[in-house]
Amino acid sequence: MAGEHETSWAAEEFADVSLGDKRLDARLIKICDRFSDAPESPINQACADWAETKAAYRFFQNDNVEVGKMLAAHRCKTAQRAKEHKTVLALQDTSYFVYTNHPKTEGLGKMSLKKGKNVKKIYSNGLMVHTCLAVTTEGLPLGLLDQKIFSRKLRKKNTGKAKPHDCLPIEEKESYRWLEALENTKAVTGGIQIVTVCDREADLYDFFKCSQQIGAPVLVRANADRTINRKSRYAEKNVEKLWEHMRQQPDTGSYMIDIPKKSKTKHCKEREARTAMVSVRFGSFTLNPPRNNLKHSVEKLPDIEMHAVYVLEPDPPDGEESIEWMLLTDLPVMSYEDAYEKILWYCLRWRIEMYFKVLKSGFRVEACRLGHADRLARYLTVMSIVAWRLFMITLIARTDPATPCSTLLADREWKVLFLKANRNKAIPKKPPSIGNVVIWIAKLGGYLARKSDGPPGTITLWRGWKRLADLSEGWNLADQS
Repeated sequence: MAGEHETSWAAEEFADVSLGDKRLDARLIKICDRFSDAPESPINQACADWAETKAAYRFFQNDNVEVGKMLAAHRCKTAQRAKEHKTVLALQDTSYFVYTNHPKTEGLGKMSLKKGKNVKKIYSNGLMVHTCLAVTTEGLPLGLLDQKIFSRKLRKKNTGKAKPHDCLPIEEKESYRWLEALENTKAVTGGIQIVTVCDREADLYDFFKCSQQIGAPVLVRANADRTINRKSRYAEKNVEKLWEHMRQQPDTGSYMIDIPKKSKTKHCKEREARTAMVSVRFGSFTLNPPRNNLKHSVEKLPDIEMHAVYVLEPDPPDGEESIEWMLLTDLPVMSYEDAYEKILWYCLRWRIEMYFKVLKSGFRVEACRLGHADRLARYLTVMSIVAWRLFMITLIARTDPATPCSTLLADREWKVLFLKANRNKAIPKKPPSIGNVVIWIAKLGGYLARKSDGPPGTITLWRGWKRLADLSEGWNLADQS
């Protein structure tokens, strides 16, 4: 919480926002500051009083508040932060936000997630959020480069022989969101070296084709063991498969990776934490356009020269599945060092999974009861930006601990925090480092900071951040009195 004469982080982040009314611009900044101070709270609890709560609800209900304009101001700031780094990774992924327990909410889409005992399909109501998160090669989140919030429309039942996805151009498919985010990222970042990193759902010929056309390199985990190096469109003899081709490449080296523990869910088995020795192979190949691509009739689809990095655990422990990744990229991979770099980049893709966890588990955005999908979209956009900031604070102490805390905290915030954490000590003239400040905030949330403890987690920092907001508000009230 900024002091009377201090500029809040939201005021700096949205300095260039233009919602068509200065009062709406000011309300957006106020809402972001309130949610930043109380990340786990619903709208009415985060706001200071009933008047402020009504103003927040009216903001989300206002049809003149465009999601694109809110996001545009933040995207530009993200691009500015990216310019300070040689290479930035753009992590793309989609998450489902379920509002089935809110039956009166209108405009939601149908998402088939499970089967019932007495019915074959149970459709969950909700929204899909496709996000592109910028992170440094050290893993520090810089902000959102793109985001699309939409309701899924169920396909009509197909009665013909052809599959629906074979009959539609890529622009009419739901998977087109990967290409849109790639193009939007390129538009906002310009000449910055941005590498888009995606999981297997983005393993699409059209995605790689778009990457080549606009000059935006990508790194994608392969999903299909496709035919490669074809000499003609309908070649069927002496064809080569991707996995077979990569297994023939020489083993260039190996290294140890830490595999985290995974709890048992409906979609995956339980896995204990362990260390695995994996081998690394790399090679090049020609990615041919699919034979049934509809654009064959209107244009000549190019063959694309690609590189692959194949990671395999040759001797997994008994009862454990072997670690196996096939990474595809249009960046050159000419040495083991190049391959190892791409592997490290792909490992950072997990950052966006953690980011979605911040939104769902920390901010509890699925508990919001705004009555229409359009209102929820505005709410989710605001919360996505606020969640980025707290997520960044969580990780900056690990990636750049020497940064002065004044870049993240207002003057009164770090001073009251220093007095709370360091009893009987005078306030220093220079702001302490962000590494120390994050530990102090975590202690407010219950972190013990023992030698055997790891770095503080996100939930602990949320609790500490909320207590810091209360301390800062008490300081301001005491000062005013």
